[in-house]
Amino acid sequence: MKLKETIKSNKRLKNLVHWSILIPNQTRPRLWIKWFINPFYHKKGKGACVRRRTRMDVAPWNKFELGKYSTIEDFSAINNGVGNVIIGDRTKIGLSNTIIGPVTIGNDIRLAQNITLSGLNHNYEDIDCPIHEQGVSTSPIVIEDETWIGANVVVLAGVTIGKHSVIAAGSIVTKDVPPYSVVVGNPARIVKQYDLETKIWIKIKN
Repeated sequence: MKLKETIKSNKRLKNLVHWSILIPNQTRPRLWIKWFINPFYHKKGKGACVRRRTRMDVAPWNKFELGKYSTIEDFSAINNGVGNVIIGDRTKIGLSNTIIGPVTIGNDIRLAQNITLSGLNHNYEDIDCPIHEQGVSTSPIVIEDETWIGANVVVLAGVTIGKHSVIAAGSIVTKDVPPYSVVVGNPARIVKQYDLETKIWIKIKN
């Protein structure tokens, strides 16, 4: 911890460490980080699989965890540069998903294709400075257990999707989704919820 604080407090040292870990002007870690450092910091459970064509932009200063028997399919991109990426057990991340931390994905979840989960936003308030030089803000995304997210969905920073929910294909999720809900549209709205007393799914009039 003392070494970490020393690096953070010394701008030149911090820049040197950053340069040694990430390729300049890119988000990709250097190969020596990928092969020799990350395996000691990041966790993969029994039977977990990251397909060969997945882009893993994961650095050692934040967590990356993939639970047991979970899979990340080809052409997906995982980035923990500004926040942890935690994926639970028996979860399937489909083709061409983009996950930018901070994101926590629970157990027994199915993500279809071309989904974006980004806990990051770029700051833009200073009009005299390019947006890419103004830093970022973060707000965690949480996807609770047993949820199914359809293709081409976007989940915005700060959103929590409750347990056993269904997010219809093409939805843009801008606010929290209660457990046992079906949502659809842009912005996503609730169209069904499960009634725990009657044990049936009830349509919601909007």
